Amino acid sequence: MKHNREETLSEEMPNGIYDVVIVGLGPTGLTLAHLLGRRGLRVLALEREPEFYGKARAVYTDDECMRVFQAAGVANDVEPDMLIDTPAQWVFGDGSVLAQFVRTDRPYGWAVSNFFYQPTLETKLEALLARYPNVSARRGRELTCFEQKRDRVMVTHAASAGLQYDHKRAATQPATDIQTITARWLVACDGGRSGVRSTLGVKMIGESFPNPWLVVDIKAKHGNDGFRHLPYFNFCCDPKRPAVSCPQPNGHHRFEFMLMPGQTREYMESPETVREFLSHHVDVDKVEVLRSLVYTFNALVAERWRQGRVLLAGDAAHMTPQFMGQGMSSGVRDAYNLAWKLDAVVAGRAGDHLLDSYERERKPHAKEMIDVSVRMKDFVSMANPAKTMLRNAIVKGMLATPGLRDYIREMRFKPPPTYPKGAYLGLPRKRRKGAEGRPIPQPIMRTFDGKRGLLDEFLGEDYALVGYAVDPREALDAKARAILAEFGAQYITVFPFGQRPQGAGVSRNVSPGLVELDDLDGGLIGWLRQCGARPGWVALIRPDKFVYAVTPARKTQDAVAHLARALEPEEKSRAESGCKLAKQARPADLEGMDLLRLDPPGSEKPGLPTVESESVTPPL
Repeated sequence: MKHNREETLSEEMPNGIYDVVIVGLGPTGLTLAHLLGRRGLRVLALEREPEFYGKARAVYTDDECMRVFQAAGVANDVEPDMLIDTPAQWVFGDGSVLAQFVRTDRPYGWAVSNFFYQPTLETKLEALLARYPNVSARRGRELTCFEQKRDRVMVTHAASAGLQYDHKRAATQPATDIQTITARWLVACDGGRSGVRSTLGVKMIGESFPNPWLVVDIKAKHGNDGFRHLPYFNFCCDPKRPAVSCPQPNGHHRFEFMLMPGQTREYMESPETVREFLSHHVDVDKVEVLRSLVYTFNALVAERWRQGRVLLAGDAAHMTPQFMGQGMSSGVRDAYNLAWKLDAVVAGRAGDHLLDSYERERKPHAKEMIDVSVRMKDFVSMANPAKTMLRNAIVKGMLATPGLRDYIREMRFKPPPTYPKGAYLGLPRKRRKGAEGRPIPQPIMRTFDGKRGLLDEFLGEDYALVGYAVDPREALDAKARAILAEFGAQYITVFPFGQRPQGAGVSRNVSPGLVELDDLDGGLIGWLRQCGARPGWVALIRPDKFVYAVTPARKTQDAVAHLARALEPEEKSRAESGCKLAKQARPADLEGMDLLRLDPPGSEKPGLPTVESESVTPPL
């Protein structure tokens, strides 16, 4: 939804003011550019490299991120070039299966498992930016410096020949075609070696692992299809040579091999070694080697993600080992969390304190993804024969135990997208399975006239009130409705399938401004009931589809009051911004919302050793 914006910057500024400058056109920057462009913000995206990097790094994303791509309007464009519903496995050296991970449900509307070829994904995302005249993507432009002022960021960029993604090369040519522009906000999506982060003096906390791996990207030669025997994603848990086999679309495939003691980088990257390793899995004469490279990986998180009007996202904020396929996905989640908040702040619907919730919400989940990725690394790279025998026995025992079997097979050890108590924008979560701070599921819904669509298609891009068999506006007064109208809220009533009101006493027409939906498979109604809701309750949904509140309809006005107070721009007086509504919110409803908290939860905990940003090696 596009919003009208007032010019809030001082009059001496030039007319060409950008709302947001994005540094870096990787997956995170591209996703953010789409989300902001869709909302009508004026965006400049700068990318140092003149040409796109044509090699794969990321290979996988999940249903949560496909939902983000849906919000960005690109999911249907990128999904055809993905391998969806691909099982993953732990296998032995002979290819026999220790455990298989299979999920075909779609809790967020998309396949849980999606494998892709990153050059295809990124080139398509970049090309699709052309649909937004308000977004300017400029390759071959390098950020050279920036200066923060009270209400703006002065950004200077220059022509760049790039490094061809070889960070050992140093730029030696003097800067040319230097330009300075003004922006309200700067978002650094410039990767693990983020220049913006280094300029800010922000350190990375965590570990850099010394365990090197060889990655080999191959493609079947024309007329050959030599991967039929490798249909699934395999973690090869072979103590003699731990390895990864990853299927990709359009004839691509990736192998990764852990270097064993005594094996050097030069030895592993030699064409003879690469050929010998591949020969154990494929006919090497029928494939083309696109890339072979030895790399190490990192488990790092930036100590802070915001400094004034500059924010960090993606690998600039956190670096995740590749073993759960969550590095790129974490950056995509960052973009979704950040986009609607930037939009609200730029439009004047929220104070910039709202942006402090970005780190509070995202950092704990990014850390959890890093931790589970490290555990997966430790599991699959085990090389001690005695320990691997014990590992295998434990897994077999778990698979034979009801309850634990599904925990393994459905990969339930992956951290759910749940924000910690007290760390999110929303009412406090009062029960273990409470909905607040969690995303609402996205089942297929049915309209009155028999059309089907995913839930988000009806929720829209801003806030939404979802009533469980009730009109969610029922208890709202004019003031509350005016607040929600300013926020662009949609109103939805959901009924269990086959249980719409009917008969002589039912109104002939749907109330104006209300959308009524049938929950075809009961996924949404069941989830609401699990969270404690009953018929006559209402859920207040944030623009990123996380739940702000679930409450009986009679208390919906309290939730709206809480939201209005939470978003209130600092320069507005409390009296002018709806004091009457604020008084209706009980103190108990406001507990747990510390909007002025500066440090994210957990930041006071003892962490891993500090790693200076200059020494960071980016993951693939």
